[in-house]
Amino acid sequence: MRIAKPILLVTTPVGLVLGLYEGWRLAGGLVFIMAALMLVIGAAFGSVVYTIRKERAEEERKKAAEGQPRTPGVGPGAT
Repeated sequence: MRIAKPILLVTTPVGLVLGLYEGWRLAGGLVFIMAALMLVIGAAFGSVVYTIRKERAEEERKKAAEGQPRTPGVGPGAT
């Protein structure tokens, strides 16, 4: 993975740009639909990454809270 990750991070955007260029040459205005599709897929991927990170942070917070002794009347949910 040490070599594959940087190669993928470089070649993927380059491939997308070249694909949009070729789409423009072949189909003209339809390249806007291709770009919109790429944006939707990117937004979906980003939302999945955001959700995973949010859930992981919540789990970490719960583990940290369980590891500490609870003091009555202090912290979240105290009355």
